[in-house]
Amino acid sequence: MSDTPEQILWKGSPSAAQDFWLNLSCLLVVPIPWALWRWWHRSSHRIEITTERVRVTQGVFTKRTDELELYRVRDMTFLQPFILGVCGRGDLQLDTDDVTTPVVLLPCIPADPSLRDQLRKAVESCRDRKRTRVSEFGGTGGHDHDHDHPGS
Repeated sequence: MSDTPEQILWKGSPSAAQDFWLNLSCLLVVPIPWALWRWWHRSSHRIEITTERVRVTQGVFTKRTDELELYRVRDMTFLQPFILGVCGRGDLQLDTDDVTTPVVLLPCIPADPSLRDQLRKAVESCRDRKRTRVSEFGGTGGHDHDHDHPGS
């Protein structure tokens, strides 16, 4: 067990850039109350990335918080559509070993390579502390999760 306390790497909400086209259409077609609802919904979506876990809280009236332990992260993909790129944002997709949430999407977060590097290092550190590793055949654990073959 490590004596290092859990540290926050990044904390925030998805950027309004994800609703760029909706906000633009509010000037022309979509009613402003709809845009206000989207703003309220987005501002209630909280993401916290720490050295131990990713915590995502969503919901306007009823809150739901999902936590993903970092040692379960198998791969990270950063997606940056044009509009988000212009705004310095992108979507971080975490492919995980978690049965209930095999893919965690962190929408519209800063496109900061150092944040992704810190997250990658934190994942490796968590795996080292828990003595787990990711194998080519799937899964995180102390052994490869190769398929068992009867009679071998």
